[in-house]
Amino acid sequence: METKSARVYRTIREWIASGELPPGSKLPSERTLVEDLDIGRTQLRRVLARLVAERVLEVHGRSSYKIPSLDVTTAPPAELEPWQIHGERTIYDNRWVKLGLVDVEPPGVERFEHHVVRLHHVSIAAILDDRDRVLMLWRYRFVPNRFGWELPGGIVDEGEDPRTTALREVEEETGWRPESLEHVVTYQPMVGMVDSPHEIFVGHGAEHVGDPTDLEEAGHVAWVPLSDIPGLMARGELMGSGTLVALLHVLASRGGDAVKASA
Repeated sequence: METKSARVYRTIREWIASGELPPGSKLPSERTLVEDLDIGRTQLRRVLARLVAERVLEVHGRSSYKIPSLDVTTAPPAELEPWQIHGERTIYDNRWVKLGLVDVEPPGVERFEHHVVRLHHVSIAAILDDRDRVLMLWRYRFVPNRFGWELPGGIVDEGEDPRTTALREVEEETGWRPESLEHVVTYQPMVGMVDSPHEIFVGHGAEHVGDPTDLEEAGHVAWVPLSDIPGLMARGELMGSGTLVALLHVLASRGGDAVKASA
């Protein structure tokens, strides 16, 4: 059964993830939160302290909190020009991979053909519980011929919302249904030659709904302590760029003290 603190923690994170509390906005006062969320002031302050430690909130003065602004101070250089793209021809194409030659012209350089590999759009999710553990799969991958830990995720179907993909893949591969998901970043794992957008989501809390239904993708399912992640990384037991990007974001957002304290 979910505790009051866990419920309030999840609720505030959902407010932020949904945009109800956008970047730069202030959190309602402690008095308002106590009344609206039906929680004691001491419990509330513990929840807020955790969110501050995770850098989800900023504290101003003694009891004023705000959502961090997304403003940046680094401005992109204005004088650089993009490459000119004159066309593309396909060398190989099937349902999994497409290989093309793109006719490109960098500024001040003679035109040439550049290989581009086009793969699928992918969603990956890091699901955390209230014990600072992350939902992971111990799986075998035949390409590197090794076992390792991965986050659940998979291919975004045509016309499908990436968040829907992440929710579906977590449930199919682990048997756990996430309570919420927050989009963190979209990135390209090998931007110089491969086109394969990766969507990273982070969720908090999940309901166990049964055994995994995707037997091909499912492996050993476990809730792995966040405090183990640096060691697993050092031993090379984390596989896939999506897993690394998502877990590095989680660790960075919580700070070193939070990771050391997790168990």
